[in-house]
Amino acid sequence: MTSHVPGGVPTAYQDTFAHDRLPPADALPHFDFSGTPELAAYSDHMNIATELLDNALQQGFGDNAVLHLGDVSWTYNELLDRANRIAETLTLDCGLVTGNRVLIRAPNTPMAVAAWFGVLKAGGICVTTMPLLRARELQYVIEKANVSIALCDADLAEEMVGALELTDSIGSTLYFSKAGSGGEAATMETACDSKSGTFSNINTAADDVALIAFTSGTTGQPKGAMHFHRDILATADTFGRYVGKFTPDDIVTGTPPLAFTFGLGGVTIFPMRFGASTRFLESPFPEHILETIQKYKITQIYTAPTAYRAMADMVKDYDISSLRQGVSAGETLPKATWEAFHQATGIRLIDGLGSTELFHIFVAASPEEMRPGFTGKAIPGFKARVVDDGGDEVPPGTPGLLAVQGPTGCKYIDDLDRQPIYVRDGWNYPGDVYEMDEDGYFKYIARADDMIISSGYNISGPEVEAILLEHEAVAECAVIASPDPDRGNIVKAFIVLKEGFTGSDDLVKALQDFVKNEIAPYKYPRAISFIDELPKTQTGKLQRYRLRDQETG
Repeated sequence: MTSHVPGGVPTAYQDTFAHDRLPPADALPHFDFSGTPELAAYSDHMNIATELLDNALQQGFGDNAVLHLGDVSWTYNELLDRANRIAETLTLDCGLVTGNRVLIRAPNTPMAVAAWFGVLKAGGICVTTMPLLRARELQYVIEKANVSIALCDADLAEEMVGALELTDSIGSTLYFSKAGSGGEAATMETACDSKSGTFSNINTAADDVALIAFTSGTTGQPKGAMHFHRDILATADTFGRYVGKFTPDDIVTGTPPLAFTFGLGGVTIFPMRFGASTRFLESPFPEHILETIQKYKITQIYTAPTAYRAMADMVKDYDISSLRQGVSAGETLPKATWEAFHQATGIRLIDGLGSTELFHIFVAASPEEMRPGFTGKAIPGFKARVVDDGGDEVPPGTPGLLAVQGPTGCKYIDDLDRQPIYVRDGWNYPGDVYEMDEDGYFKYIARADDMIISSGYNISGPEVEAILLEHEAVAECAVIASPDPDRGNIVKAFIVLKEGFTGSDDLVKALQDFVKNEIAPYKYPRAISFIDELPKTQTGKLQRYRLRDQETG
């Protein structure tokens, strides 16, 4: 198919806020649809809700299970009914017009998925957020995306209410239960009860924006990555089809939230593309993951290396013979972790490299092709290479910047400063230093920026610094990744105190609690070191690399 942004097939959206804030044509990456027969066959119009949900019934999957949580299981038919009722509610009760942005705030639950599809059916744009975000973080997302409607799990109402007090952007807010059971607080289910359960999906262009995924960046402010309807399908038709190799018999589970594109793809998009089902976890702890695999005969799991490290030591006490495949992403999979899990289970884990900007994994290898210590090769549909600072390809075995092209690519919302950093000469630069061997296998070397990847979470060092600097005791600070055997890295803060304050264990705890109360708790510094001065250049620029060298030296 042809890319139509800007120009080409007109957007179906009445509200063109997102479309108008796409990067200009010369700042977009090159989109390549020649890599697989499926990509080449895409039409100019598609609605991802039609492709994944409505069409599942046409393929005979209507009575198949699609989502499970605890004792609750939904079929594709039941999910379609819920999504249609939500789409009706959004248009009739909330006044949604096509192109409106809708915030979805929820853990991984059936109703969160129904809300997601309801928004897309109605021609809205999903802005799904991490359940742990605080009010001030939600405020930034709401205002950056100009969100006008919010759909929130009733159990997460407190921070949602706090965010609503900070901004006047949102006109309608509805609350829902986890599995559609209703209740006094579930205003969305109440509204849906009176709806018909039928809805004609908006005929969106393939390159109309379907979602805006926010991720922390090195500047400390989250960046909104826009994805088209076709982008979402393309990830299923590349990784899901050729590496994940999903079948209707698969039962999938995983720990990443749906607000992470890794989670959205692995535990929702990919299974539904192939008529499979997903069991959402009620607890992310390794022992519960193993119990879930054993009890419900899980066949595929998506999680971070941290979980695989822990499960390798516990798995002897569980029967996980149903599990045929594990996918690791969020941070590089250490060779020792791969080998430990393989030795304990016989499973050859897939190490996947992806990014929010490209939606999902673009470098990986199927289990039989995996090489421990390597991430893999460019997956079908994508091209990848290692280049120097000038964009020229370097010889095998030479470290350099990873550059990627394929059917998806970076499209930041209204961010002309960051867009040319990520996209150069039509290539996407995810910010990783890699080297490639002569067989085309990529080996991870390091991050090229100040992003901290801990237990699969992306954490912006400058964002944590900004919060610490709000504390009365902190004069200066620097936050970096510190190697950790269990989490890959942890967040570590180096702090220069103001006069009158003395470093102590009590102050460490007070600073950690302060961060937890202001931003998502997983971002807090697990280690704090009090120092007299921070390393800087002669012009006063902070030299974080010297602190990183100190930690790894």
